[in-house]
Amino acid sequence: MEKLINKFFVKHLSLEPQDAQMLHRKYYTEYGLAIEGLTRHHKIDPLEFNREVDDALPLDDILKPAPQLRKMLEDIDRSKVRLWLLTNAYVNHAKRVVKLLQVDDLFEGVTYCDYSKMPLICKPSQDMYEKAEIEAGVPSSAQCYFVDDSHLNCKHAEARGWNTVHLVEPGLPIPRIPACKYMVHNLDHLRVHFPQLFKQTDGTQTG
Repeated sequence: MEKLINKFFVKHLSLEPQDAQMLHRKYYTEYGLAIEGLTRHHKIDPLEFNREVDDALPLDDILKPAPQLRKMLEDIDRSKVRLWLLTNAYVNHAKRVVKLLQVDDLFEGVTYCDYSKMPLICKPSQDMYEKAEIEAGVPSSAQCYFVDDSHLNCKHAEARGWNTVHLVEPGLPIPRIPACKYMVHNLDHLRVHFPQLFKQTDGTQTG
């Protein structure tokens, strides 16, 4: 994806590859989404960006069914938790990803960045988090459980009062300043932090 985004910057902004990469990272750091900077400062059509970047990704060659992820999601007590997707991607990309992972049937809905409407609303904007709460029918911010691999997204979700977990995958550096209260290296570790949200087996919590 990073290669395709940099290619888009080079093509549409007439930049050298090194300058394209720097500007891409600048926009991602400032806004949490490269396309946010492109629409704000260069009047780029987000749907064109989506066609040349997200839709162009060879996801069928990259993503495979994830049985361990599916098992973890299935073990969540659905009488206590509604599973909901929250993404800065456009809706077709979000649905494509979870379908390839074979977990699409486990989620009740998706809140996504609508590339067809300006201005764009995306994480880490509080407007995006409010949109997710409304669409998912959440009674209060304190009842939201949020997992994200972006330090910036987690920091702002924590500030909103969400129970936030920063996913830092193995091999990546540990943040010097934690984004939020919880951090995991594997999604299965959610069982440790939130055992009350998982189904009970023979009187004991799973995991």
